[in-house]
This record gives sequence, structure tokens and C-alpha cells, in this order.
Amino acid sequence: MATLMEKLTAEGGGESVQFLNDIVAQLWPHINVAGSKMIKEIAEPMFKSMLPGPLATLHFTKIDLGHVPLSLSNVLVTKTETGNIKLDLNADWAGKCDIQLDGNMIPTLGVKGVALHGRLSILLGPLSDIIPLIGAAQIAFVNPPVLKLDFTGAANIADSDMIDGAVRKVIMRIINSMLVLPNRIMIKLDASSDYFKTHLSPVGIIRIKVEKASGFAEDKQSASSKFLSKLTRASPDTYCNVAVGAEEAWRTTTKNNTTNPTWDEEHDFVVSDLNQSITIDLNDHDVGSDDDIGLAVTTVKDILSAGGKQELNMVHKDQPVNGQISISCKFYHFAAEGGSFSTSDHSAEGLLCGVATILVASAFDIPGKRDEITPSVVVTWGEKHRFQTAVKTDAPGTDISNPSFDQTFRIPITADMVGSGAQSFRIALMNKEVEIGAVDIPLSDVQNAPDMILQDKFDVGGASVRASICLRGIVPASMEETVLPERQK
Repeated sequence: MATLMEKLTAEGGGESVQFLNDIVAQLWPHINVAGSKMIKEIAEPMFKSMLPGPLATLHFTKIDLGHVPLSLSNVLVTKTETGNIKLDLNADWAGKCDIQLDGNMIPTLGVKGVALHGRLSILLGPLSDIIPLIGAAQIAFVNPPVLKLDFTGAANIADSDMIDGAVRKVIMRIINSMLVLPNRIMIKLDASSDYFKTHLSPVGIIRIKVEKASGFAEDKQSASSKFLSKLTRASPDTYCNVAVGAEEAWRTTTKNNTTNPTWDEEHDFVVSDLNQSITIDLNDHDVGSDDDIGLAVTTVKDILSAGGKQELNMVHKDQPVNGQISISCKFYHFAAEGGSFSTSDHSAEGLLCGVATILVASAFDIPGKRDEITPSVVVTWGEKHRFQTAVKTDAPGTDISNPSFDQTFRIPITADMVGSGAQSFRIALMNKEVEIGAVDIPLSDVQNAPDMILQDKFDVGGASVRASICLRGIVPASMEETVLPERQK
């Protein structure tokens, strides 16, 4: 185990992985076929539900990812606190594609190039002494990757900004929901591997305070600064959108008619990796649409290494602009104790006092005929939190009466959720829309369980669901004394 400061400074530079690139190059024709099918199956329903007007009718008529494979570099291999292997590596793709889309009342659109860049995190574990030695591989981007699309046809002329923004937004939403921390794609290498042992808990909670912004409305000399001065009126109405990785963004209040706004407002974010980015997007509220003033970026690791306080410069459309945003933070790590559930230090709006993690591994003895069983598991906690696993269907090699789900649901805990009148967790086994059975689990049962982790095969109407519920409170971290999960080389 290591102190926070040791943790922040322990990781060095990465190494070359040409052999992995050689493997990817050999696999690329197969990745092209499988990836094209996956893109069509996932993206088209989301186009229909998320794109405006005629763009909602967009569908793929051709998907060819081209001959240029994904490139991997700068690999760092470490060990997690549970003894599993963690690989961090850069993923870059300068794809020369041939992707065609069509829709109602829209000229044919095409994508001839895709530029993708991000940092991947790959978990390998649990480890065992039996071949294949590794139970599963879990893959995710640490932060939302950078994505650029090169359109052809109608999207390359007058409507390029609108179409590029709309389509890219949908694609990024798909990537973030499936493949950016805390979400991971899991590939089981050993069918008997215990899902509970593959889970990697989040690192902790960062409490970010947006203090103030200044300097963005002063006289500008550069062309980019002059452009910015046109966007910002003499007395802008400013607010910040703040995000950590792909976590849900938080918006500060709006400070009206000031060029030196001060907020001193706090919000908590769950941290899955110390290299997750912190973005602060400064905006000017306006009637109709808001103006983007500038974007400031740091990482959890950088601000903690700086002592928990930074004054960040801004960019606008990738160009530096005048102005700074001042932020500070506190870091909390998770502990198997519930003292933080009741303290007033974590009761304000936007603050967290802990986290609940529900792992759904599998179900057993589901009644019914194979061709009539379409099972899933629904997890709820109170009225606000409802999650559902993927719906399973019968297929060759699948035991539909005893399906594996292997999914994780995470619920940030606020003080009102664990006070008097706290509600129970509920795990329900479903067949299509029909509930087979359910079990209610009082919060106190989890709190009183060893290490505040309740694992069981819960009886649900004659069948059973193997699940785990873990509660964690938070304790403040200090650079000198606090112990965080160690990742050793």
C-alpha cells in the first residue's frame, strides 16, 4: 500500500508494443467485419432516438473501416490492489473508411476518414494457476476519446457543422455509455471465472470547488482573442460546466453582469482512475444559445499533485485565449465504514457521502420452456435509481435457464438516501416484461454485513439471482498519511 503522494508519482513512462500492433494488423480484416456489424446494430437505433428531424432517418448502406488498423503505443503495465494486471496504453486510429449513410429527404452522406485518439485501460483478471491463467479482459477508455469525422457528399458543404456535430454527438454517447470509465466491455477468457473477482472498485471521490474566473474580458491583441471579445459582451452572464471523465457533468450557478465571476461552489465526482480529466467549460448565457468563452482542462492526478489547487488557462476552438479559471479540490477514498453517512460535512447539495455497488453475476433455475425464456434482472433502490441488465435470448451453447449477466451498477450515495426512512434495495428477475420473483434487501442488512458487502444467491420466486451489494463510506485523504489502492509495476 502507498500514500497518496507516492501513488501520484509512482507511474513512469510507457513502452513500445510493436508486437501488439502486428497482431492487430493481422486481425484487422476480421475486426473490420465484426466492427461494421456492431456499429450498424448499435448506432442506427440511437440515430432514430437522438438525431433531430430528417437526420433521425439516417441508416447505413455501407460500412467499410478500410485497411488502416488501430495503432497502440506507450504501454504501462501495473498491478491492481486485488493482484490483477492493468495495462494503460494509447490507441490511435487514422482510418481511411468508406461509410455511406442515407435517409429520408437527405442527400447521401459519407464518411471517408475517422481520426480517433484516446488512452485505453485494460484489466486482466482474476489470475489463476489454471490455463488460460486469466479469467477475463475488461477494456475501457480512461477519458472520452477525441473523435473527428471527415465527411463527403452533402455533409461536406453547407450543413457540415450541424451534421458533424449531431452525428459525432451520437457516436460519442455510444462510446461513453459502453467504453469509457466507469463502463467497461468485458470478454470472458475462462467461462468459470467468478465475476465478483473481476470487479475493480473506483479509487475515491473528488470534491471540486470552482472558485472564480478572471482575465477573459480584458483587451485582446491576438486574432483569437479579438474573436473571443466579440463573443463576450462587456458584462457577460457566466457559468461553468464541469465534468470528470465521462461522469455526468455539473453546472454552476450563473453569475450575471460581471467580468470577474466568483462561485466558490462545490460538487462531488466518483473517480475511477487518477488519470481521468477534469474539464471546466466557461460559458456566457444568452437568449437563444449560449456562447462558449473557453475550456480549461486538468486531470485528477495533476491537481492532487499540485496540492489540490490550480489556476488553469483556457482555450477556445483549440486556440489559447486570455483568461484563467481557479479551482481547488479535496479527495476522499472509500472505506468500509458508514460514519460519513450521517456527518453534516457531506449533506449539502451536490455532495456525496459514499457509494453503493451492485454486481449481478447470474441467475439459476429459471422456470419455463427454452424458447419462452428471455431473462433479465432489474435492480432498484428507492424511486430514483433503476437499472436493468442486458436481456438474454436463447442461442446455441447458451443455458438460458441459468444465464450469466456479469454487470455492475454504481449508485453515488447522498445523505438523504441513508438517513431515517432509508429504502431497501430490490432485485427482480424478469422474463420479458413479466416479473418472475423479487427480493427486498434492507439497507441495514448490507450495513451489518461483514465489510459492508452482502453476497448471496437470493431466492426470487423459485429461481435465484447471484448478486453482491457493497456499501462504502468516505474518509478524507491526505498526501502524507492516506492509503490508496496501490498499482505496482
